[in-house]
Amino acid sequence: MSRAPSAPWHALSPEACLQELKASPDGLSTADAARRLADTGANKLQLSAGRSTLEILWDQFSNVMLIMLLAVAAVSGAVSLHQQEFPKDALAILVIVVLNGLLGYLQESKAQQALLALRDMAQPLVVVRRDGDWQRLSSELLVPGDLIRLEAGDKIPADARLLEAADLGVREAALTGEAEAVFKQPGLLLEVNTPVLERQNCLFQGTEVVRGRGVALVSATGMATELGQIAELINTAGGESTPLQERLDGLAKVLVGSALALVAVVVGLGLLLGQDPLNLLEVSLSMAVAIVPEGLPAVITVTLAIGTQRMVRRAALIRRLPAVEGLGSVTVICSDKTGTLTQNRQVVQELRLGTAAIAVGGQGYEPTGDLTPSLLTPPEGATAGCVAGARELLLQAGVLCSDAEHKQKDDGTWDVLGDPTEGALSVVAAKAGIDDFELRSHFQRAAEIPFSSERQLMAVWVDDPNGTLQAPLGESARGSNRLLISKGAPEVIIGQCARWIDGAGVVALSEPQRQWWLEQARQLAGSGLRVLAFACAPHHASPDQELQGQVLLGLMAQLDPARPEVATAVATCRKAGIRPVMITGDHPLTARAIGSAIGLTSSDGEVILGRELEAMEEPALREAVARCSVYARVAPEQKLRIVKALQANGQVVAMTGDGVNDAPALKQAHIGVAMGITGTEVSKEAADMVLLDDNFATIVSAVEEGRLVYANIRRFVKYILGSNVGELITIASAPLLGLVGVPLTPLQILWMNLVTDGVPALALALEPGEAGLMDRAPAEPGESIFARGIGRYILRIGVVFALIVIALMLYASEHSGDHWKTMVFTTLCLAQMGHALSARSDLPLVQVAPFSNPWLIWAVLLTSGLQLLLLYVPPLAGFFGTQPLSGHELLICVGFSLLLFLYLELEKVWRLWRRGASADA
Repeated sequence: MSRAPSAPWHALSPEACLQELKASPDGLSTADAARRLADTGANKLQLSAGRSTLEILWDQFSNVMLIMLLAVAAVSGAVSLHQQEFPKDALAILVIVVLNGLLGYLQESKAQQALLALRDMAQPLVVVRRDGDWQRLSSELLVPGDLIRLEAGDKIPADARLLEAADLGVREAALTGEAEAVFKQPGLLLEVNTPVLERQNCLFQGTEVVRGRGVALVSATGMATELGQIAELINTAGGESTPLQERLDGLAKVLVGSALALVAVVVGLGLLLGQDPLNLLEVSLSMAVAIVPEGLPAVITVTLAIGTQRMVRRAALIRRLPAVEGLGSVTVICSDKTGTLTQNRQVVQELRLGTAAIAVGGQGYEPTGDLTPSLLTPPEGATAGCVAGARELLLQAGVLCSDAEHKQKDDGTWDVLGDPTEGALSVVAAKAGIDDFELRSHFQRAAEIPFSSERQLMAVWVDDPNGTLQAPLGESARGSNRLLISKGAPEVIIGQCARWIDGAGVVALSEPQRQWWLEQARQLAGSGLRVLAFACAPHHASPDQELQGQVLLGLMAQLDPARPEVATAVATCRKAGIRPVMITGDHPLTARAIGSAIGLTSSDGEVILGRELEAMEEPALREAVARCSVYARVAPEQKLRIVKALQANGQVVAMTGDGVNDAPALKQAHIGVAMGITGTEVSKEAADMVLLDDNFATIVSAVEEGRLVYANIRRFVKYILGSNVGELITIASAPLLGLVGVPLTPLQILWMNLVTDGVPALALALEPGEAGLMDRAPAEPGESIFARGIGRYILRIGVVFALIVIALMLYASEHSGDHWKTMVFTTLCLAQMGHALSARSDLPLVQVAPFSNPWLIWAVLLTSGLQLLLLYVPPLAGFFGTQPLSGHELLICVGFSLLLFLYLELEKVWRLWRRGASADA
């Protein structure tokens, strides 16, 4: 039964679907269902196993720097054992390697849970017709051809073609991203190429019935469903590594390659100069340890963790640490519309009644805001304006012909209970001083015809005992004072009207005037607004009477408006060199209206539809995504294609989403951003970051924090590696200068890299942001961590640092006997304290607030004190191989170490002077 139908299910009639699936209105037999189950398999998603714990752990030790350290540990241990010494250097290196590996494992060990969350969306039991009887079975037993019965509150257990429906509304937000219920119609026959979002005669697994009931024919189960295809997309989505991960991988390769090359040169020259091979081996081991920044992974992890805490304070929750820095490198932000760029609440924007247009002001659900009228050009034969009370009657009709309530919450804010579209009618009435509860209490509802997708209208009958409501119509109290009020699609309501209200009162509605009203509705809809028409019939007794011959009251046009802060956030993005893009499942007119309002596009800007994307080849798609910023009617696999095309163009992409349909694109993007309030568990598990307030502006704030994190990472990378290069050159120079022994043991180098480099580096991670972080372009995609002068700085400072220490080494070897190694060790450590202070800013320190980062001052004092303990506490001195220095020797070390600080500050002054001279020229 897994063969494809002759046409898509939405393009076939219910009878044809039954025939294609060899099913009947009495359902399948138990035996037939069993055969089909054996053919199609259980109705459940096939989950990707993912990486095992051992695979994740193994990956941590495949890092090229850790591999080199393991090799160094092995050789060092062998040398120590050969010399009959305890292999403390080897053990220390192994401890560092294990700690670094465990740190990486802890970051990556949270396995991908998106598919598990998808599986949890399944409903365990479903009402299915088997052997002519309705019975409750496990949803896993469903097969194509089964008949299922659904009602409000049910989750749909499989994809199905609707056979019968009574006012059936389905919320498909989990699949499509759009929160509004979709009314289903079994009798529709749709075009073959109708997108999933518009298949009103089909039901989809994982969505939810919110009203009505229906009977449907199962057409697909398990991985063959739309939800299953999304699961497959998640399985195959790449999960791009962040720029930081790529830069660190590049850094590791450069450092290891440089170290091996330098070791080869030093060993070769040492042998030519007649040095002892064992001495050269020890030098080589120290050089290998010196080049690897062992403390860097821990410092970066802590820096990212600090960044996550700052982001939480700005309503952004980070799920994966590397995403913190990745946000700072983002060049494109792809955002959903509903709830992220907009307020996720329908608000009436404009009324049209008589020959007037009334603009509605105010924010959100607050019951305040001006209603500002302006005159329209009246149709032929009409009197301009509108009679007194016509506006109030239109607003009252909106409240009485709806069920939503406008209420104030305990915290003083206002909200809507019920359908958002109907809630907007109560809100606009409140802005005119009409209380929905009081109005409904006074004018009791006597009967109603509920809205249905077939009728495209809702009608209510309310008692108007004193004729108050009907007064603007010129009607006196007589006979039945029951008033019919209807609302619905403009073409339906206007078609039922015989009269309308112009400036003179209630008059006959001529055909040209009817067309004028329809054109008003089209204009509003063309602006991306959702339009409802309202009408009434005085002295209308009950639903038994015809609905024709009503009085047209007017139109209300509503919209889910843009969040007020989004336009500023979009402008900030553009200034920061980031391109914001809207990808929505909504109507293209609505997408263009919101895009225009927030500055994404112009009022006539390009909007690409999902079906157009589907038809594009990859080169055309890459060209399209490079120019277009608004996409509408987009399906899940098309979102994924957009993200991949942007990445193929070299962009670093952040993608927002809240539905199941967004999960593949969230996983594929460099930074996946899920919604914390409206987002499904699937989208949150696939994402790197969760917005706690579902606000686009929060993403922009997170990008700013990400840029600060990246700036601080660059700051301490140049500090750590500049020091490491100085150590490396110092160690390499010793045998070439004829000195016997290694200036620094691997254990001393580990101390410097982890403590005297690591502690100040952690403090540098707390450096406050410089002004103008969001006034510059993001880092170029693929940019090396050595870019924009960092590589030159590391080499330049490393060489200067080494020359200073080599000068000290030569002096100390002549004048201090065996203490020269300890003096080299101490000078290197103390000089790094000055280097850390100078690394705070590119400006001279006299121009920087001295206590804006007190953590760095404490770090320098602490590290300097620890270094002195290594010299003067005998157990520590014995373990690290140091000797106590005299006061004179210690002062010499301090003096030489200050030379590096002075050089760094003078270089800044010279650079500023040169920049000023260039500007004057």
